[in-house]
Amino acid sequence: MNEAETRAEHIDPQLRAAGWGAVEGSRVLREHGITLGRLQGGARRARAEVADYVLVYRNTPLAVVEAKAWDKPHTEGVAQAKGYAARLGLRFAYATNGQAIYGIDMQSGAEEDVAAFPGPDALWARTFAVANAWRDRFAAVPFEDKGGTWQGRYYQDVAIRRVLQAMADGRERILLTLATGTGKTFIAFQIAWKLFHSRWNLHDWKSGAEPARRPRILFLADRNILADQAYNAFSAFAEDALVRIAPDEIRRKGRVPKNGSIFFTIFQTFMSGPGETPYFGDYPPDFFDFIIVDECHRGGANDESSWRAILEYFAPAVQLGLTATPRRSANADTYAYFGEPVYVYSLKEGINDGFLTPFKVVQIATTLDDYVYTPDDKVVAGEVEQGRRYEEKDFNRAIEIRERELYRVKLFMQQIDQREKTLVFCATQDHALAVRDLINQVKTSTDPDYCVRVTANDGALGEQWLREFQDNEKTIPTILTTSQKLSTGVDARNVRNIVLMRPVNSMIEFKQIVGRGTRLYDGKDYFTLYDFVKAYHHFSDPEWDGEPIAPEPRTPRPAPQPYPPHEPVPPPIVSEPEPRQPMLVVKLADGKARRIQSMAATTFWSADGKPMSAAQFLESLFGALPEFFKDEDQLRTLWSDPATRKKLLQGLESKGFDAGPLAEMQRLIEAQNSDLFDVLAYVAFASAPQTRQERARRAMEKAQQQLGDRQQAFIDFVLAQYVKQGVDELSEEKLAPLLRLRYGAINDAIADLGSAEQIRQAFVGFQQYLYAP
Repeated sequence: MNEAETRAEHIDPQLRAAGWGAVEGSRVLREHGITLGRLQGGARRARAEVADYVLVYRNTPLAVVEAKAWDKPHTEGVAQAKGYAARLGLRFAYATNGQAIYGIDMQSGAEEDVAAFPGPDALWARTFAVANAWRDRFAAVPFEDKGGTWQGRYYQDVAIRRVLQAMADGRERILLTLATGTGKTFIAFQIAWKLFHSRWNLHDWKSGAEPARRPRILFLADRNILADQAYNAFSAFAEDALVRIAPDEIRRKGRVPKNGSIFFTIFQTFMSGPGETPYFGDYPPDFFDFIIVDECHRGGANDESSWRAILEYFAPAVQLGLTATPRRSANADTYAYFGEPVYVYSLKEGINDGFLTPFKVVQIATTLDDYVYTPDDKVVAGEVEQGRRYEEKDFNRAIEIRERELYRVKLFMQQIDQREKTLVFCATQDHALAVRDLINQVKTSTDPDYCVRVTANDGALGEQWLREFQDNEKTIPTILTTSQKLSTGVDARNVRNIVLMRPVNSMIEFKQIVGRGTRLYDGKDYFTLYDFVKAYHHFSDPEWDGEPIAPEPRTPRPAPQPYPPHEPVPPPIVSEPEPRQPMLVVKLADGKARRIQSMAATTFWSADGKPMSAAQFLESLFGALPEFFKDEDQLRTLWSDPATRKKLLQGLESKGFDAGPLAEMQRLIEAQNSDLFDVLAYVAFASAPQTRQERARRAMEKAQQQLGDRQQAFIDFVLAQYVKQGVDELSEEKLAPLLRLRYGAINDAIADLGSAEQIRQAFVGFQQYLYAP
């Protein structure tokens, strides 16, 4: 029996006999997808991880079962079962061939043959040996799936279970660390859903009483767009349960809103208020039962942040921090405040599992990356410091050279597909304004809103542009310029290019910016980061995707004294800013702008920040090239003859390397002007590509001695088509169309060039010179 027959005739009946699917509340998930499989080129993926069976009881997965065919050893699937159980966060795993069963306890390490599968109640009792009323109440509430259309990913389910288990165990400060783009808002929603429907609340949680009321939950962010995204994502709740706390509403009504269950606001709103009385003080300290702090490393958990007062005021609440930054040396306050994360899911895992998009980096250097003033340049505004070398960090903050920015804009606009959605990160809001205008001046699109700026100064209009940009059905605006606003938390799935025109000061910020492009979208196999500012050095940071380092011991802060409602909160101490120097504006001397030069290098990086060769990157995207040729000489021989070239291309196509992936590989190594031969030779043997123009010139020099004048004229014509269109123009099927295009009729071509066989021999024969070493 094969595996499918073994499962149907033996394993399925054994599971039913144990009560799975028969006992109320138990389910068997068959061929349960765990990962999607890493993205590969041509809309393909690597093999996904799929568990044969996942055993679920009381809405909680408890074990995985890996099946093998009847004639295989019953322990054949042990390694897979262990791997799947580890990913799914399950304690028990089983392997079987239908004749015998092998059981593994992932927690104790015990392994042995077992007589039969344990039933649902028995497995629950083994998994949860200690009774816990709140754990049982949470488990009784199924995930909200919107009628089966809203399925969580495996790591999201694990994160939710870990948070709820921590709460059931009495933990009051909880941290989740998940890479940007992995759906932290979905996780927050499902946690809130279970708390709401289980009627969890602070009083009954601490007293041990039966739950009597629904919780009041606060979602706290530091940007309106993040709070709005979360508010929309929680739409499965009844409308009267959701409350968006906004300062204009508070001023209009004269009070903070208190009727509702799920509240959404930003730190800035809570810190505002009449005089020195912040609005958050209008709520009792124990008003909220549960607080979700989005991007918690940026605000409330920071010891030095004035926003910390909000979290300390609402100290009685259970507080959940969400962050995408595992590093603790730069954000130690977050980890000191919330404690060890209950679950971590990294960028590397997301890309390898197929839930995030791989990327490549184009490093660009120009001869005006830094600048020293010379008298032939004109100072338009400000005061120049003689002899000072202005570096990247100074540009568009202390000094502005328009010609420099225009050169950079033209450079990346020439390299990107201008139809693809693109984010451009600029030094300041004013710089984002200037870059927006330059892009619109050089664009090929005729739409006046092709590129727009989205920064804090753009207010409601900027938020509208951002919503339009996020809408995958709309193509305008295509490019957004920004400074800080879009570096984190904004869900725009179809971003294909990210352009860095300002320094990125930390690995954390760099990782967040990379996260703007990692979200999945149909047809998006990778995205490209255009780096003018050497931000790629952050890949060398040993903590790019490693385990978090332990925080240094810190002196605990004294317990805060809650502020009574309506009494002033001491304002944060703000140092006087140093007076800003006026911007130095320089116009380059005539001719200097024309002499700006650039050099670009495309580099490839693995998900864990390790450099890769182009061949490695292409193999990770497309898989290994099939072995139809053993060396470059054999490839050259096959490619030089149209007949064998056709068979080779057909063979590649049968293995998944059809015209689409080959063209994408050509684009990835920036060889659009080269022959497909060069692409294959580069990937397989690291041979440097030549342009079709170079090949055509060399071929004509070698072939002209073998050809008459009229044949030379025809081959010149063919080579011109080859240079323009590519190697398809050299197939034998194209010979007749080329003759008609050149001579109007085949008979006229024969009259000029000789017999059909002579023409064919000339057409096929000269191609050996195209690919000669």
